[in-house]
Amino acid sequence: MKGVVFTEFLEMVEDRFSLTMVDEVIERAALSHGGQYTAVGTYPPEEMLALLSALAEISRSPAPALLHMFGEHLFGRFVVGYPAFFAGVTDPLDFLEKVDSYIHVEVRKLYPDAELPRFDAERTSPKELKLTYQSPRRLSDLAFGLIVGCGKHFGAPLDVSREDLSGGSGEIVRFTITRP
Repeated sequence: MKGVVFTEFLEMVEDRFSLTMVDEVIERAALSHGGQYTAVGTYPPEEMLALLSALAEISRSPAPALLHMFGEHLFGRFVVGYPAFFAGVTDPLDFLEKVDSYIHVEVRKLYPDAELPRFDAERTSPKELKLTYQSPRRLSDLAFGLIVGCGKHFGAPLDVSREDLSGGSGEIVRFTITRP
């Protein structure tokens, strides 16, 4: 998993909780290298799960809600860090529809070793998109937060429902996204 995800997670913890909480989370997660991340490094996804578990325990918040919160935060950071991805786009469904066909293609150019989730998009109407998330990491709550963050960025609240297509494992989740 790319280091930018880790650095942004810890930044979110600092912003939403405190710098002291960041230290507590890193200590509680008991990471082999002490929790020092660089944005361009690559780290085991298990470390993200350890950080998330530690934050959930310390904050007494459910991990899915924290992942959702992180997704919203991360989308805002993507807007700042990768403005070219947003140039000329005015509709959140148009943006979400091209995550795999454009955004992830460009991300792989920057980070060839990135292991990205897959998003299959099906536009069912001008105001509805079905977006199917696939990843063995089972971070659909993060994807959900990114989707909500996308709507907020474009000033268009989205109605989002989801259905686990993987028998409860969370590896394949279909989001139905509607713009009112």
